[in-house]
Amino acid sequence: MKIAISSTGEKLTDKVSEIFARCPYFIIAEIEGRKVERFEAMKNQGESQLGQAGISAAQLMAEKDIKAVITKNVGPRASDVLRQFNIKVYYGDGVIEEILQKFTEGKLKKII
Repeated sequence: MKIAISSTGEKLTDKVSEIFARCPYFIIAEIEGRKVERFEAMKNQGESQLGQAGISAAQLMAEKDIKAVITKNVGPRASDVLRQFNIKVYYGDGVIEEILQKFTEGKLKKII
């Protein structure tokens, strides 16, 4: 299962970004069982986009075959697109590696 986390940086020791669509990076993690097998950091090209950043970010998640997103806040347009692609959204706050652990343990609150 591939998930994406809105991130302030490129490492698992960075924090979950305040907002989904305009975060500096997305951490894409592949989870098998209850373990993170691999991850990559992807620069968010929509961070400085003038408009429709939420729609672009949500479409990118669908293109990357993401099944779940972890973030602190997701806007209404991004929410609509994520719903259309059946991508679940979970609330996460803190250091990414700790949030990933909580996700694998089923301890994150689903917001979409």
